[in-house]
Amino acid sequence: MNDLHGILFAYHSNANLGELTRPRNTCSLPFGGRYRLVDFMLSNYVNAGIYDVGLIVHESYQSLLDHIGSGKAWELSRKHGGLRILPPFGYEGKGGSEYRGSMEALSGVYSYLQNIRQDYVILGWGDMAVNLPVSHIFQQHLDTGADITVVCATQYCSAPGNCEYVTLSQDGRVNDLAIHPAAGVGLESLEAYIMSKKLLLDIVEHCSAHNIYSFSRGVLQPNLHELKIIPYVHRGYVARFPSVSSYFSDSMDLLDKRVRDDLFNPDRPIRTKDQSNPSTYYGPNAVAGNCLVADGCYIEGEVDNSILFRGVIVEKGAKVSHSVLMQGTVVKAGASLSYVITDKNVKVNEGRTLMGHSTYPLAIAKDSIV
Repeated sequence: MNDLHGILFAYHSNANLGELTRPRNTCSLPFGGRYRLVDFMLSNYVNAGIYDVGLIVHESYQSLLDHIGSGKAWELSRKHGGLRILPPFGYEGKGGSEYRGSMEALSGVYSYLQNIRQDYVILGWGDMAVNLPVSHIFQQHLDTGADITVVCATQYCSAPGNCEYVTLSQDGRVNDLAIHPAAGVGLESLEAYIMSKKLLLDIVEHCSAHNIYSFSRGVLQPNLHELKIIPYVHRGYVARFPSVSSYFSDSMDLLDKRVRDDLFNPDRPIRTKDQSNPSTYYGPNAVAGNCLVADGCYIEGEVDNSILFRGVIVEKGAKVSHSVLMQGTVVKAGASLSYVITDKNVKVNEGRTLMGHSTYPLAIAKDSIV
């Protein structure tokens, strides 16, 4: 899709995810056995033929850069265009903190926006798991003559206090936008937008001159009747991650084949960094049921209703139930884990018992020895 340019916001780190985002940006949070959250929206762009993508970062993005690299896994390593990492080199921040909002982030990369070759731009966030038909969304944008197309979901994916909701007029236009209300109403906005490059530049210039940093409050709400804002309603699976418990429940959703079939649609594949791991080894007495297990694992104990990332080791006599074990986790003999999330390279020693709850899973920090 040669007339659409991708902008991906990856500057936010959600402190509510606790130990899971302490060493990394939210967009580089591992999910689903072998992926990072940024893989989903980045793949959505590439699946629609978007090969010019700007990734806006700010703080704690070393893990993100290590994962993405040159963008080769997404066919974005190119002589002309391709993936561009956009750090805040020219940004005069407020006290050195992260961007206050997406308009401030766009203002910080204004010179990049001016040099975009395409006539249209899609803005999206890299901190959710969703498989969007971006080419269909863009075609609807053109067919309806919308000034801005906003991608929405019919299901409510997060707590209302973290979300935005749109309601529609009889002619299908957005006529109200509720930001972080007490209760959800209408359609939940996924905060992904398509608009023309010209309109985007005009908006950024206006917001920069008037110290407006929020796209929703500063641009959409005041212009609901001046701009033609049309929703695209996505009816597939969406996972958003406002808390540790939501990360756990959304991870457990992947044990449902219907969710996997929707999120990992082979017609729109989700790409990720290739690590060329060997096949997983199951010992003669190993037991594994209703699990999602990545390559490179070594399982001799018992595992059920769990997600194991690459290179996880579960020794003989160890039991893992209803847990998410990230890459390199080692569960020693006789240990027992239930409703636990281990970050990368965690070691659980012999005979240890770790237990959380479905509504309050126990999260173990990266590189911990328990």
